Amino acid sequence: MSVSDYIPVIGLEIHSELLTNSKVFCTCSAEFGGEKNTRCCPVCSGMPGTLPIINQRAVEYAIKAGYALGCEINKFSVWDRKNYFYPDLPKAYQISELNLPICLAGAVPIEYEENGEKKSKTIRINHIHLEEDAGKLIHDDLNGVSLCDYNRCGVPLVEIVTEPDMRSPEEARTLVETIALLLQYAGVSDCKMEEGSIRADVNVSLMRKDATEFGTRAEIKNVNSLKSIYRTIEYEIKRQAQILDRGGEVIQETRRFDANKGETKAMRSKEDAHDYKYFPDPDIKQVNLRDEDLERIKASLPEMPKQRLAKYMGFGIPEKEAKVIVNTKKISDLFEECLTHYNNPKSLVNFINGEIMRRINLGEIDIDKPSFTAADVAKLVEMSDTDKVTKNDAKEIFREMAEKGGDPEAIAKANGMLIVSDTGRVLEVIEQVIANNEKAVNQYKSGDVKVFGFLMGQCSKELRGAATPKVIKEELEKKLRSL
Repeated sequence: MSVSDYIPVIGLEIHSELLTNSKVFCTCSAEFGGEKNTRCCPVCSGMPGTLPIINQRAVEYAIKAGYALGCEINKFSVWDRKNYFYPDLPKAYQISELNLPICLAGAVPIEYEENGEKKSKTIRINHIHLEEDAGKLIHDDLNGVSLCDYNRCGVPLVEIVTEPDMRSPEEARTLVETIALLLQYAGVSDCKMEEGSIRADVNVSLMRKDATEFGTRAEIKNVNSLKSIYRTIEYEIKRQAQILDRGGEVIQETRRFDANKGETKAMRSKEDAHDYKYFPDPDIKQVNLRDEDLERIKASLPEMPKQRLAKYMGFGIPEKEAKVIVNTKKISDLFEECLTHYNNPKSLVNFINGEIMRRINLGEIDIDKPSFTAADVAKLVEMSDTDKVTKNDAKEIFREMAEKGGDPEAIAKANGMLIVSDTGRVLEVIEQVIANNEKAVNQYKSGDVKVFGFLMGQCSKELRGAATPKVIKEELEKKLRSL
């Protein structure tokens, strides 16, 4: 049998760290980084006699995440201890939610392209629960050792558990990308995969096309990039298909993805919920929410991608171009702020989707830490629209803004790019060019219109900063017609 004879069944557990200043049950900094094992205290490392205190901001952010993903919110949820022994968990249990999670029954629509065909689908969310993160294991496969940094222990995160609704690596990749965007817009997570603030446990099983039950699943832990999610699922489908083709059985286990080799490796047999010996946490009170609490939190949600897309299309921007803006929150925020300085949506979109996105894709701009401001971008686009600089010079001005920052008008002046309308100077240069290029002028008069570009180029070279190409062209045509 081949892979095509099986139906992949894919579910995800997406972990996203929340943007609180402190950890979920203590006052240690939740900021990414820091010297290893320095952002820890007796509470988040589980020392005897310590008492955790719930971070209320983390609870609000979890509720916002639920609303962003179309969930119902539980007005009553409780904390549980999930017990397991593993090096990334110094206190041997994780404070989480099992039977009464904070969010239930969501749905996330996705749009994707597969085999050249555009598709759409809605992926169900089983629930979202709030919990504390574990430490970070650093695997050194070369030397055969693993090290642990406990700075991440206790950082608040939401775990988004999907239904097994996905049937291809592309669907799973798109879902993670879509959820990351929704959480960024909701303002609850920065979703930086390179920093581990969003990652996924990938559950994959195969069923034969004539089967009525799902196969045995393998769980691949902590996959931390969109590319790796795709590769993990792709590899796991092939691995399980080969086992089944040989008449073997796929065992339920936890695996990890080796990005260097492009394969998954067994870690341990997969436990079921009863193996964790969950029990209610005796030290933390339950969460009780009132209707007015939920209404206040829901009202605080900012514009989401769907709303912004509709607004931008209402400006007359084509859907494809509007989606380019919306699909990166930092870009959308830049566009929004630009509009407050120069209310010309189409011109701004053209410049952002063209010049700014081009330089981002080339790695010349870090959109998280740009050297230019939205006000400067808006001013530059307005200067280009009003013929204070040429379109080509605007690109050169922005290049300097992207590298060093600075006011676009000052850059234009310093480089002789600022156009000052001087009709007298234009006519003077045109006379000189015509006098110096008698052969080209005669060719033009004889019907060789191609030579006009040469004459135009000579004028533009001499008149840089004195007139727009439009003015030069009009005056040159007038003069040639009069000869």
